Amino acid sequence: MKLAHIQIQSSDIQQTATFYKDILELHIIEKTKESVSIQAGDSVLEFVENPEFKSIYHFAFNIPENKLDEAINWCKSKVDLIFIEDQKVITNFENWNANAVYFYDNNGNLLEFIARHDLDNAQTEAFSSKAILNISEIGIVNENPLALGKQLIAQHGLEFFSKNANSELFAAVGDDEGLLIMVKPNRNWYPTQTPSESNKIEVRIENKGNKIELNF
Repeated sequence: MKLAHIQIQSSDIQQTATFYKDILELHIIEKTKESVSIQAGDSVLEFVENPEFKSIYHFAFNIPENKLDEAINWCKSKVDLIFIEDQKVITNFENWNANAVYFYDNNGNLLEFIARHDLDNAQTEAFSSKAILNISEIGIVNENPLALGKQLIAQHGLEFFSKNANSELFAAVGDDEGLLIMVKPNRNWYPTQTPSESNKIEVRIENKGNKIELNF
């Protein structure tokens, strides 16, 4: 499942454009006074300005499965990686066979670089913004994640993520390439103490030849 396009909110489009262009070195596809669209590998990340918006989102980018250490070094001069414990920044998702690091963007959104070792996407080139492969996850906050997951499966032919223990608190729909991560309100976004809040999200998905548009 591919997350082709994500649209979320920002309180400051100019600062957001500057962060993604100058810090993460991603290409700006289009920028207006009201929005900015950013190419992130095979995905597009769009921010729409809402000056009153004060909440945050969580989303992740897939990177080559062999490049996490290089990504950490690349990040050191750009962002402050979030410590999981002591001086450790890497999270090991054993059941998912993946490792990840976390950091914030200018909006306070929780971003993640994740290396999924079951994907055949190793690269030999040195890590750079060009190694950001696609949007891997978008966090969606809903009162009943499991019911929402079942609804998406029934309506759009999607599937629960087979590596995840889906529950009424936390559910994931999709696969290693793209995931809708659904959590209950006020569940802290790992690895922070920031509680999740329901915010407007538009997602365009490509799955088994079908193009699906979802609004949350």
